[in-house]
Amino acid sequence: MATRIEYGTDTDIELQEPKKYKVILLNDNYSTVEFVIQILVQIFKKNLDDATAITMNIHEQGRGVCGIYTYEIAQTKVAQVRNNARKAEFTLKAIMEEE
Repeated sequence: MATRIEYGTDTDIELQEPKKYKVILLNDNYSTVEFVIQILVQIFKKNLDDATAITMNIHEQGRGVCGIYTYEIAQTKVAQVRNNARKAEFTLKAIMEEE
């Protein structure tokens, strides 16, 4: 959505909202439920009830949306999931999709 700022001159500016991206966790057969919930609480700042609901959705549907962010923030969250999973020796994977 664009916002037009008018200055009454030839230099009117049209501002664009930044694109948003969904960060999605993908189900795997190795990461524990506890680890996924921990990731949702620590990285995505979900409360325990929301983290549990998203985790169950990931398990049942194969994927779950963790949040919607600007490109740079979504990219950072995906990298944080990857780094935490690697350190914990899990295969949990996050992806981002344009909304």
